[in-house]
Amino acid sequence: MQDRPEIRQAIAALQRLCELFALRRQQLAAGAGLDESFMPSMFARRRDCTPAAISRGLRSLQGRGWVTAEIAAGDARQRRYRLTAEGRRLLERLRRGRERAIAAVWDGFDAAALRGFVAFAGELADHLEAYAKQRKSG
Repeated sequence: MQDRPEIRQAIAALQRLCELFALRRQQLAAGAGLDESFMPSMFARRRDCTPAAISRGLRSLQGRGWVTAEIAAGDARQRRYRLTAEGRRLLERLRRGRERAIAAVWDGFDAAALRGFVAFAGELADHLEAYAKQRKSG
Protein backbone atom coordinates (compact mmCIF):
# COMPACT_ATOMS: atom_id res chain seq x y z
CA MET A 1 0.00 0.00 0.00
CA GLN A 2 1.37 3.38 -0.92
CA ASP A 3 1.43 6.00 1.78
CA ARG A 4 -1.58 8.28 1.38
CA PRO A 5 -1.57 11.14 3.89
CA GLU A 6 -5.31 11.71 3.42
CA ILE A 7 -6.02 8.21 4.75
CA ARG A 8 -4.03 8.90 7.90
CA GLN A 9 -5.80 12.27 8.24
CA ALA A 10 -9.20 10.58 7.87
CA ILE A 11 -8.29 8.03 10.55
CA ALA A 12 -7.13 10.81 12.87
CA ALA A 13 -10.41 12.66 12.29
CA LEU A 14 -12.40 9.53 13.15
CA GLN A 15 -10.36 8.99 16.30
CA ARG A 16 -11.03 12.57 17.34
CA LEU A 17 -14.76 12.12 16.68
CA CYS A 18 -14.83 8.93 18.77
CA GLU A 19 -13.10 10.68 21.65
CA LEU A 20 -15.48 13.65 21.46
CA PHE A 21 -18.57 11.42 21.32
CA ALA A 22 -17.31 9.53 24.38
CA LEU A 23 -16.65 12.81 26.21
CA ARG A 24 -20.12 14.13 25.39
CA ARG A 25 -21.74 10.85 26.52
CA GLN A 26 -19.88 11.15 29.84
CA GLN A 27 -20.99 14.77 30.21
CA LEU A 28 -24.64 13.87 29.59
CA ALA A 29 -24.45 10.99 32.03
CA ALA A 30 -22.80 13.06 34.74
CA GLY A 31 -25.41 15.78 34.31
CA ALA A 32 -28.12 13.23 34.99
CA GLY A 33 -26.30 11.54 37.87
CA LEU A 34 -25.48 8.43 35.83
CA ASP A 35 -22.32 6.68 34.91
CA GLU A 36 -21.88 5.67 31.29
CA SER A 37 -22.90 2.04 31.78
CA PHE A 38 -26.44 3.16 32.60
CA MET A 39 -27.06 5.42 29.63
CA PRO A 40 -30.09 3.82 27.95
CA SER A 41 -28.59 3.88 24.46
CA MET A 42 -25.33 2.38 25.68
CA PHE A 43 -27.15 -0.29 27.65
CA ALA A 44 -29.29 -1.24 24.66
CA ARG A 45 -26.46 -1.31 22.12
CA ARG A 46 -23.93 -3.38 24.00
CA ARG A 47 -23.72 -6.66 22.16
CA ASP A 48 -21.23 -8.23 24.50
CA CYS A 49 -23.34 -8.03 27.66
CA THR A 50 -23.71 -11.24 29.57
CA PRO A 51 -26.94 -12.03 31.42
CA ALA A 52 -25.05 -11.44 34.68
CA ALA A 53 -23.95 -7.97 33.53
CA ILE A 54 -27.50 -7.10 32.55
CA SER A 55 -28.78 -8.34 35.92
CA ARG A 56 -26.20 -6.21 37.74
CA GLY A 57 -27.23 -3.19 35.71
CA LEU A 58 -30.91 -3.74 36.42
CA ARG A 59 -30.25 -4.18 40.14
CA SER A 60 -28.31 -0.93 40.17
CA LEU A 61 -31.14 0.87 38.37
CA GLN A 62 -33.56 -0.55 40.94
CA GLY A 63 -31.28 0.56 43.76
CA ARG A 64 -31.34 4.10 42.42
CA GLY A 65 -35.12 4.06 42.30
CA TRP A 66 -35.37 4.35 38.51
CA VAL A 67 -36.75 0.86 37.79
CA THR A 68 -39.06 -1.56 39.58
CA ALA A 69 -39.29 -5.31 39.03
CA GLU A 70 -42.23 -7.62 39.42
CA ILE A 71 -42.84 -11.27 38.68
CA ALA A 72 -44.08 -11.69 35.12
CA ALA A 73 -47.63 -12.91 34.66
CA GLY A 74 -47.67 -16.50 33.49
CA ASP A 75 -44.04 -17.33 34.29
CA ALA A 76 -42.74 -16.80 37.81
CA ARG A 77 -39.15 -17.32 36.59
CA GLN A 78 -39.32 -14.12 34.56
CA ARG A 79 -39.25 -10.54 35.77
CA ARG A 80 -41.00 -7.54 34.28
CA TYR A 81 -39.17 -4.24 34.65
CA ARG A 82 -40.82 -0.83 34.59
CA LEU A 83 -39.56 2.70 34.90
CA THR A 84 -40.57 4.52 38.04
CA ALA A 85 -41.79 8.11 37.92
CA GLU A 86 -38.24 9.20 38.79
CA GLY A 87 -36.89 6.98 36.01
CA ARG A 88 -39.26 8.59 33.51
CA ARG A 89 -38.20 12.07 34.67
CA LEU A 90 -34.55 11.09 34.26
CA LEU A 91 -35.14 9.80 30.73
CA GLU A 92 -37.00 12.98 29.83
CA ARG A 93 -34.08 15.11 31.09
CA LEU A 94 -31.69 12.99 29.05
CA ARG A 95 -33.91 13.26 25.97
CA ARG A 96 -34.09 17.06 26.23
CA GLY A 97 -30.32 17.32 26.69
CA ARG A 98 -29.75 15.05 23.72
CA GLU A 99 -32.08 17.11 21.53
CA ARG A 100 -30.28 20.33 22.50
CA ALA A 101 -26.91 18.75 21.74
CA ILE A 102 -28.08 17.44 18.37
CA ALA A 103 -29.40 20.86 17.41
CA ALA A 104 -26.21 22.62 18.54
CA VAL A 105 -23.94 20.28 16.60
CA TRP A 106 -25.89 19.20 13.52
CA ASP A 107 -28.23 22.07 12.60
CA GLY A 108 -25.35 23.97 10.94
CA PHE A 109 -25.03 21.36 8.18
CA ASP A 110 -27.24 21.44 5.10
CA ALA A 111 -29.08 18.37 3.85
CA ALA A 112 -26.56 17.65 1.08
CA ALA A 113 -23.64 17.61 3.53
CA LEU A 114 -25.54 15.28 5.87
CA ARG A 115 -26.50 12.92 3.03
CA GLY A 116 -22.86 12.83 1.91
CA PHE A 117 -21.71 12.05 5.44
CA VAL A 118 -24.32 9.30 5.82
CA ALA A 119 -23.28 7.70 2.53
CA PHE A 120 -19.58 7.81 3.37
CA ALA A 121 -20.06 6.61 6.95
CA GLY A 122 -22.22 3.72 5.72
CA GLU A 123 -19.60 2.65 3.20
CA LEU A 124 -16.85 2.94 5.79
CA ALA A 125 -18.85 0.83 8.26
CA ASP A 126 -19.45 -1.80 5.56
CA HIS A 127 -15.70 -1.97 4.84
CA LEU A 128 -14.87 -2.23 8.54
CA GLU A 129 -17.45 -4.99 9.09
CA ALA A 130 -16.17 -6.96 6.09
CA TYR A 131 -12.59 -6.60 7.27
CA ALA A 132 -13.51 -7.67 10.80
CA LYS A 133 -15.33 -10.77 9.50
CA GLN A 134 -12.39 -11.62 7.27
CA ARG A 135 -9.96 -11.33 10.17
CA LYS A 136 -12.22 -13.37 12.46
CA SER A 137 -12.51 -16.28 10.05
CA GLY A 138 -8.91 -16.17 8.85
